Amino acid sequence: MTHNLLGPEPTLLPEHTEAQAALDSGTDPSAVAAEHPGYSEAWATLAERALADGETVAAYAYARTGYHRGLDQLRRAGWKGFGPVPWAHRPNQGFLRALAVLGTAAGRIGESEEYERCKTFLADSDPAAAEATGLK
Repeated sequence: MTHNLLGPEPTLLPEHTEAQAALDSGTDPSAVAAEHPGYSEAWATLAERALADGETVAAYAYARTGYHRGLDQLRRAGWKGFGPVPWAHRPNQGFLRALAVLGTAAGRIGESEEYERCKTFLADSDPAAAEATGLK
């Protein structure tokens, strides 16, 4: 990873080994979120599923939960409100996916300012995240 000498170091969220293993093994994301409410990837999975099922408001709510849980963790990891949050680090992906669904759902319900904010935040965190999630 290349380091920006003029900016902050990338923020890497902590591993959630038990929660990740449960989700990867096929445990329902609702059960994973209930057991590990700080695990953004479970919330992002629920949000993506709801969005795919046309449940935009539910997707928005799940995504907002995953986003806020991830923000709390980013701050605890030293993030100061700006700087890279690399997509390549799997623990960051739950937060970034939640952010992308939040933006998409916001756009679908007419929250254009939030849509733009999420889109910008995602691209500023890591352009690879915008590419991977399709929110660009």
